[in-house]
Amino acid sequence: MQAPRTTASHRAFGGTVAFHAHDSSTCGTEMRFATYLPPAAERAKVPVLLYLAGLTCTEETFMIKAGALRLAAQLGIMLVAPDTSPRVARLPGDDAAWDFGLGAGFYVDATAAPWSTHYRTYSWVTQELPDLLRACFPAGDRMGVFGHSMGGHGALVCALRNPRVFSSVSAFAPIAAPSQCPWGRKAFSGYLGPDEAQWRPYDASALVTDVGWDGPILLDQGTADKFLAEQLHPHLLAQACAERGVPLQLRMQPGYDHGYWFISSFMEDHLRFHHEILSR
Repeated sequence: MQAPRTTASHRAFGGTVAFHAHDSSTCGTEMRFATYLPPAAERAKVPVLLYLAGLTCTEETFMIKAGALRLAAQLGIMLVAPDTSPRVARLPGDDAAWDFGLGAGFYVDATAAPWSTHYRTYSWVTQELPDLLRACFPAGDRMGVFGHSMGGHGALVCALRNPRVFSSVSAFAPIAAPSQCPWGRKAFSGYLGPDEAQWRPYDASALVTDVGWDGPILLDQGTADKFLAEQLHPHLLAQACAERGVPLQLRMQPGYDHGYWFISSFMEDHLRFHHEILSR
């Protein structure tokens, strides 16, 4: 497997933040991602935690804004932040809206033209990127995934469908039932077509019912999030988890909104949650 190209590298908390690009066979174009290697990675392989970002974000957003690096250095966790869509291969209308196309891949494998040619971020995140990390970085066998908003949706879906790849999962304000909200219905219609049966494998609330999850899920949601009522629907995920017997810890955080002030406030809890599982 060809090693990725490193475009920038910075020392941080005794470890290294770096930004990479590689020629993805899955997406048929260049894809980008960021890594943080903790000091422990200089001596041995370490557990890996993927963070899937939300709408309009890039591979840089998490590393800059989430406040995760200091504790990741202490815990010895490798952090990986994939980009949220292809960037180099352009498609007609890919920048016409902020919630579809560029920066809004929704972590699906598109089946509708023209998106199916490059927008295959589900397989990239669950198959190609983990293989690349283990081949080219000091990445251990244990891997977790978490994310925010669109990325929270992606984290839940990727984990629920791939329990052999991801041992732990959590989310900040995820789009928990995308088939039942405007963001999700727009994205799924465009990427997957009008047949709603084809959407179900990418809907976390439906997936919990269909396949369950053997372990805990941590979910933080701000009560002052302006997207809560119309777009996020954590209550539907909670209902599905209760019916299936999946131990969901849904924490409604009073006064917090949808942004990175909220995410950074509870980042430590999520890193420790994943570390406890990944270090077993």
